[in-house]
Amino acid sequence: MWNFRYHVLQDLLPGDAILLGNLEIPGRMDSNRGQNGIQLLLAAEQEAQHIVNAARNAKMARLKQAKEEAEKDIAEFRAHMEAEFQRKVAEADLNLPIKQSSGDSGANVKRLEQETEAKIHHLEIEAARISHDVVHMLLKHVTTVKN
Repeated sequence: MWNFRYHVLQDLLPGDAILLGNLEIPGRMDSNRGQNGIQLLLAAEQEAQHIVNAARNAKMARLKQAKEEAEKDIAEFRAHMEAEFQRKVAEADLNLPIKQSSGDSGANVKRLEQETEAKIHHLEIEAARISHDVVHMLLKHVTTVKN
């Protein structure tokens, strides 16, 4: 960074003025005033750095605040959805028939297994009955060429 400033100051011609924000440094300076000009430039650079740092800190504060608000909103939404879920579970429990004793539970499992097996057997019979027609229809559509 020093090299950049040095080259900028070195390339100035006598009589050139430097405009830095609202601060104008006259071009004609004796050696004493030249040192003051460099000091002014350094001070202006420090002030600019402070402004940039303040803006960066303000941005980080806004991002942190937005993150906190988003987390709060998420927590509220999660609590709302959990309460809704619990309400629906409780409502579903009320609509179920009264649970039978555990001895009847084994009978229910066996009955459900038998019903499932009967439905599977029925589907297998139906599939075997219509499979020939389905294969014939598919072959017809696959081999038919339309213009």
